[in-house]
Amino acid sequence: MIVLDSGGISKLSNRSLDSLALLKQLSTLNDVMLVPTSVLVECLYGNSPKDAPTFRFLQKCVLQEVLLLGTAQRAAELRRKSGHGSAVDAIVVALAEPGGTVLTGDQGDIEKLATHANKVYVAAI
Repeated sequence: MIVLDSGGISKLSNRSLDSLALLKQLSTLNDVMLVPTSVLVECLYGNSPKDAPTFRFLQKCVLQEVLLLGTAQRAAELRRKSGHGSAVDAIVVALAEPGGTVLTGDQGDIEKLATHANKVYVAAI
């Protein structure tokens, strides 16, 4: 599973040659691209035409609309143990457990959280 943070979404939705090439590579993995809806707060403009590329990209993703109590508790634990990252970053890492990859534009905080996670891999984008 691949979990995207706001930087990952912004990069992949911009339709640059780099992002299109990366999307092509990701499609060969046959892996789910998961986006927690809490991440969208950080990358949407809010009812704006500027959001159109993001919504087009999100059609390729699975949206995680509900934050389960166990995931919230795990995200809180990761933040406490790492001493870094926003609540949204911690949710992204918690959802990637176990064995998932986080595509991020914020490698520093995500890696600090992932250090305390169960086999979460971080890829800068």
